[in-house]
Amino acid sequence: MLKTKLLAVVIGALFVFGMIALAQPERNISHHRHPNLAAAQQLCEQAYNRIEAAQQANEFDMDGHAKKAKELLEAASHELKEAALAANRNR
Repeated sequence: MLKTKLLAVVIGALFVFGMIALAQPERNISHHRHPNLAAAQQLCEQAYNRIEAAQQANEFDMDGHAKKAKELLEAASHELKEAALAANRNR
C-alpha cells in the first residue's frame, strides 16, 4: 500500500515537471532565414523565464496574472513561428 502511494506521488511529480518543461515557448525559427523573428522569439523565451523566476521568488499567486502572461508569451512565440512559415511560403 505504501509503495503504491509512493509510486503515485513520484509519477505525479514527473508529470508536473514534464508539463512545465513542455510549456516553455517555442524557439525554433532559423536565425539565418529570419533573424528578426528569431530574435523576437528568443526575447519571448527570456521574458517567460523572468516571469518564472518572479513566481518562484514570490511565495504568492500574483492573482494568476503571471500565469496569464506566460500563456500569452507562449502564444506570441507560436505566432512568430507561423509568421516565419508564412514568409517561407510567400518567397
